Amino acid sequence: QLPTGLYKKVLVILHDSVLPYMNEPTLMMDFLTVAYGIGGAISLLALNGLFILIHQHNLEYPDFYKKLYSLLDPSIYHVKYRARFFHLTDLFLSSSHLPAYLVAAFIKRLSRLALTAPPEALLMIIPFICNLFRRHPACRVLVHRPGGPADMSEDPYVMEQEEPSESRALESSLWEIQSLQNHYHPDVAKAAAVLNQSLSEIEDDISGLLELSAYELFDKEVKKKAVDVALEFEQVRGLFGKKNDIFAEHFSLD
Repeated sequence: QLPTGLYKKVLVILHDSVLPYMNEPTLMMDFLTVAYGIGGAISLLALNGLFILIHQHNLEYPDFYKKLYSLLDPSIYHVKYRARFFHLTDLFLSSSHLPAYLVAAFIKRLSRLALTAPPEALLMIIPFICNLFRRHPACRVLVHRPGGPADMSEDPYVMEQEEPSESRALESSLWEIQSLQNHYHPDVAKAAAVLNQSLSEIEDDISGLLELSAYELFDKEVKKKAVDVALEFEQVRGLFGKKNDIFAEHFSLD
């Protein structure tokens, strides 16, 4: 048992400053699996080390995806380690051998949580979801279901279900992304509208979006060139500006 602060410091450097220099990195299996089960930021940070053990040292973790699915909560779009988490999640969901129900559950849960996410996170997660559709065509039924959300009296997806196979995600539709097409931020609405069209086969590069911040979004908006918009058809001629306004006979803007 380690203090939370020490756990985080160890896990942040473990994957690149410790494991590569160990003769037997598999000795860290128990430590990393226990850390992965703790939850919260500690679980997120344990993903790096687990990724190395799974891909390079044949670690078998039967409930790995179930635990990864459980890490998806509203805080995931706000945490300090968001970029690291989604980079690894993107790798874990890249295999074409994953069952459709599992990928659909991730897509649906990410979409539901996106309803309360900040714009900078949405501009990353929408292309992320589009990439999942490109890799797993069987999940496109969520977008192209006949009738869409209009034919559903209620959403069959069970958000509270911890087991992805029992979440009924494949029976649902992505009404959440359709809702984001009316988002107050124009860039988010534009990104969400992509799902109305047929997706290209080339995946979107999300590496530059993983660490997008609210400051960068604001700075981008501030630097946009202002467009002059005509607000008055008739030229202003008096206090209230109308051609036959009686005030124009007695008052002038000069």
